[in-house]
Amino acid sequence: MKKLSVTIQVEMSVPDDWELHTTSEGTQVVKMPDGQFLDLAIEPLFASDPEDTWTSTDSDDELNDILDMVESEEVTFTMVSH
Repeated sequence: MKKLSVTIQVEMSVPDDWELHTTSEGTQVVKMPDGQFLDLAIEPLFASDPEDTWTSTDSDDELNDILDMVESEEVTFTMVSH
């Protein structure tokens, strides 16, 4: 069995009223002013409550609005054999 390590670094310009929020599990997410929370760990995920279920969006416009904020993205893959 091998271990895959993926490092994603994203730099974005976001509205001034977005804030960082730490969940009860210690994970940081973004709190948006409309009562939504945003997690960008693998794909943009949204929730009304950061302790509840996270879902992707069905709206291409909403997804494109978020992705348009990305100024740069760097992804590194590393495979390690045990």
